[in-house]
Amino acid sequence: MPDAQKYTGSCHCGAVRYTVTTDLAQVIDCNCSICRRRGHILTFVAPEAIDIESSDDAVTTYQFGGKNIEHLFCSTCGVNAYGSGVGPDGKRMFAVNVRCLDGVDLGALAVHHYDGASL
Repeated sequence: MPDAQKYTGSCHCGAVRYTVTTDLAQVIDCNCSICRRRGHILTFVAPEAIDIESSDDAVTTYQFGGKNIEHLFCSTCGVNAYGSGVGPDGKRMFAVNVRCLDGVDLGALAVHHYDGASL
């Protein structure tokens, strides 16, 4: 398993910026209705592993279904760099869009295909 590293990430225009510490040992490609349309590759981290550097007004929130996930996207360029919600264990977590992390070779990652469409 790779060691945890610190990565910087942002939306396209740079209004949404963050630093996250994660190992990227397993990333998720989910086929649920929203992830499939957005083309996300995700990693999940605890709140203490992410430092959001942008202001709250830089993002807009979208929720649907059970409304237990906040799908956050840049109010300027529309890119969804991360989201937050409550994991299956009841703890708060962040879903980070790995495609928004600087310097990551997506082709070198072990991608787990998650069947979110069946939930």
